[in-house]
Amino acid sequence: MEQRELVERARRGDHDAFALLAAGAVTRLDAAARLILRDRELARDAVQEALVRAWRDLPGLRDPERFDAWLHRLIVHACIDQARIRRRRPIEVEIGPIFTASTPDETQMVADRDLVDRALARLGPEHRAVVVLHYYLGMPLPEAAAMLGIPVGTAKSRLNRAIGSLRRSFEPDRSETELEGRRL
Repeated sequence: MEQRELVERARRGDHDAFALLAAGAVTRLDAAARLILRDRELARDAVQEALVRAWRDLPGLRDPERFDAWLHRLIVHACIDQARIRRRRPIEVEIGPIFTASTPDETQMVADRDLVDRALARLGPEHRAVVVLHYYLGMPLPEAAAMLGIPVGTAKSRLNRAIGSLRRSFEPDRSETELEGRRL
């Protein structure tokens, strides 16, 4: 059955149609929420909240063709809400495997993932949301900005700051490089 038809049926109150739509999207929503929140349980809560909001607000969706984008907007907002509620809770991250053409050394892969985990942990949820929407979900920046309900300039600024922070996280510590240079 076509997604548009399922959306139309769900808008009219068809629980089964909505269940099919939710089942098709839950994996993507959970992955995005985990990347933004960096906590499996908070991500599950955000996905549940986004799906509840989707069911409640679905009759007001104007364009059934934009269902996926609308659902992504709901998950981002649910994630930001969860992050605001539980700011002081320690955060863990689980990033899915990175697929490459050649298989690098397993030890190096673990070290690289740890480095990425620590770098992402330093970003705030608003900055992580822009990074996830743009790079993980592949959304153009104007669409990501619209989804977050912020101006494009703000999204560009957040993305620029996030990328700068990530780059600084990957640079070797100056004192270590200077020491190595003196030893040689």
